[in-house]
Amino acid sequence: MKTNGSIFLKSILVSFVLFLNLAVPVYGQALQDSLRRAINDLEYHPDSVELRLRKAAINMELQQWQIAKDEYDIVLRLSPENLTALYFRAYANERLRRYQFARLDYEHVLRIVPGHFEAELGLALLNQKSKRYTEAYDLLSIIISQHPDSAIAYAARAEIEVELQQYEPAEYDYTVALSKEPENQDWLLARANLRIAMKRYSDALDDLDRMVALGTPRSALSEYYRKVLKKTKKRRSK
Repeated sequence: MKTNGSIFLKSILVSFVLFLNLAVPVYGQALQDSLRRAINDLEYHPDSVELRLRKAAINMELQQWQIAKDEYDIVLRLSPENLTALYFRAYANERLRRYQFARLDYEHVLRIVPGHFEAELGLALLNQKSKRYTEAYDLLSIIISQHPDSAIAYAARAEIEVELQQYEPAEYDYTVALSKEPENQDWLLARANLRIAMKRYSDALDDLDRMVALGTPRSALSEYYRKVLKKTKKRRSK
C-alpha cells in the first residue's frame, strides 16, 4: 500500500502542479492577449514544448478543444511521453466525442504512471459515458479502495448505481461523498432526487432544505419541494 500511495502522490503532483503552472488564470480580453503572445512566441520557438503547452492551456480555457488537441499532438511528436499533453489531450478528445482516442491517451498515462488518479477517474467516467457500466463500476471501486478519501470517486460510482437502479448503494455512496464535501449542492440535489425515487420523502426534504440554507433559491427547487411536500402531507394526514 505504501508503494501505491507514493505512486498516487507522484501522479497527482505531476498532472495537477503542471496544469496549475501552465494554465492562465485570466479571462476576456486579457486571455486573448495571452493567446496572441503565445502564438507570437511560437513563431520564434516552434519546437518549444513549454510554449506549446502554455498555448494549449489557453486554448483549453477558451474551450477551443480542436485547437488544443492539435497543440498536444505537436507536443507529443516532440515529447512522446509528456504526461501533461497526454492527459489533457484525452480530455480534449473526450469533449470532441472522440472517445476511443481519449481512452488510448488515458491508458497511455496509466502505462507510464500506474495508479494515476486523474487518468483512472477519467477512464472510469469515459466508460460510464460509453455505457460500459461494469468496467466503470469496477474501476471506480478500485479507485475508492486505493483512495478512500476521494469524494468525487464515491459520487461518480453513485451516478452509475443510479443508472443501474441500485438505489440503496447509490444513496450510501452519495452520503459518503457528502460527508467529505458537505456543501456540494449537485450531490445534495442528486441524493434528494434519489431519495424521492426511494420514497424517503422526509430525508429528501432535509437535502432540499440544506440546499436552501447554502444559498440555492427555494424557487429554483419548487418542483422538488412540490413532490416532497405533497407526499409528506399525505403521510401526516393518515
